[in-house]
Amino acid sequence: MRKTISAFAAIFLCAAASGQGHVGPWTLAECIRYAQDNNISLQQQDLMVKQQEIQLESAKGSRLPQVSGSTSENLSFGRGLTADNTYSNTNTTSTGFSLGASVPIFNGLRIKNGIKESELNLKAATADLEKAREDVSVAVAQAYVQILYNMELLDVAMNQVVIDSLQVERLSVMLDNGKASPSQLAQQKAALGQSRLSATQARNSLNLSILDLTQLLELKNPEGFSIVRPDVPVNGILLGNPEDIYSEALENKPSVRAEMMRLDATEFSIKEAKGAFLPSISANGGLGTNYYTMSSAPSSTFMEQIKHNFSQYLGISLSVPIFTGFQTRNQVRSAELQRTNQMLQLENTRKSLYKEIQQAYYNALAASEKYRSSQDAQISAMESFELTKAKYENGKANITEFNEARDGWLRAESDLVRSRYEYLYSAKLLDFYRGRPLEF
Repeated sequence: MRKTISAFAAIFLCAAASGQGHVGPWTLAECIRYAQDNNISLQQQDLMVKQQEIQLESAKGSRLPQVSGSTSENLSFGRGLTADNTYSNTNTTSTGFSLGASVPIFNGLRIKNGIKESELNLKAATADLEKAREDVSVAVAQAYVQILYNMELLDVAMNQVVIDSLQVERLSVMLDNGKASPSQLAQQKAALGQSRLSATQARNSLNLSILDLTQLLELKNPEGFSIVRPDVPVNGILLGNPEDIYSEALENKPSVRAEMMRLDATEFSIKEAKGAFLPSISANGGLGTNYYTMSSAPSSTFMEQIKHNFSQYLGISLSVPIFTGFQTRNQVRSAELQRTNQMLQLENTRKSLYKEIQQAYYNALAASEKYRSSQDAQISAMESFELTKAKYENGKANITEFNEARDGWLRAESDLVRSRYEYLYSAKLLDFYRGRPLEF
């Protein structure tokens, strides 16, 4: 029982120390989901959405009455003119209370257009958040693939260490039997040392790539972090036509949708600015009362005066703009320029998206060709190594030829690993532009 409790405690402490609370290797989907929940940039983008929600609430609140209350206290003392047209020293006090309200009736539809503009800006900000989530997904996928690639390279490097270690053991036995020279053994030991160095470098590259991913996930440290090594076939992957992919991307990509929303919002911004040319009408109403005292004359009590001095008023006000120093005209011109600029921004976003898809497509084509070539090269290099190895073991090839064949085979293995993951990532990226999730 104690051992069981200790085991659970150890697991809990390891999870807590790594700051992730996750048991077992991470899949790509889990990494993306965790990053989207914890990434600081996404949290900042979410705050911008909330800011737009507040602005929309403020715009809608413009339809409501504006109510305000006020109170005042005044004191007057010294010589002053009295009611019988003489001067005397008199101290007076007055206290006033008022409550007023103003309701907009018509203001050139500026409130309505402002609400429409705020609604579209909120939708644009929401689309920006989706775009930021997509960017994080792509960054996580890139880091994830880099880890997979470095894991494969480490396997290749460790395999090289195993091969060289076996050859050192073999030459040591042959040297004891007088069938190998000390120089051959020294040369192979040097090759083994180089292989171990390559393995150390590969392990360090793997650790750095793991660190990059854990930082994207906002984990406290990379200790205990590992990922799932998916077995994803790359043969038979269809890349599709870039024009078709672009057409699909225009329909679902949030970057394009956000700029279109902003373009629509500029229409209402122009209407809102033009509304300042029109008259505005508002209804007004209020309540008021006051209390007054004079040192030279008796006064009623506070409550009596508050009651008898109570007054109410209702009114309608009309304001007609005549000349505003060209401010309204310039605001309209500025809004129209903003619309033109937003049209250019939308076109630039579309062109950038098209360029990204074209680049991804041609990168995928190149990766596909490179992968097929690497497959052929790897098979040839492996056959060459096997033949050279057999010759070397039968005394028909020297240690230099053996190491050259081994290096060629391992280099071909590395190239095959790199091309495989480049092809896989490029193909998945094209699917991502179509609106499909990034997953292996």
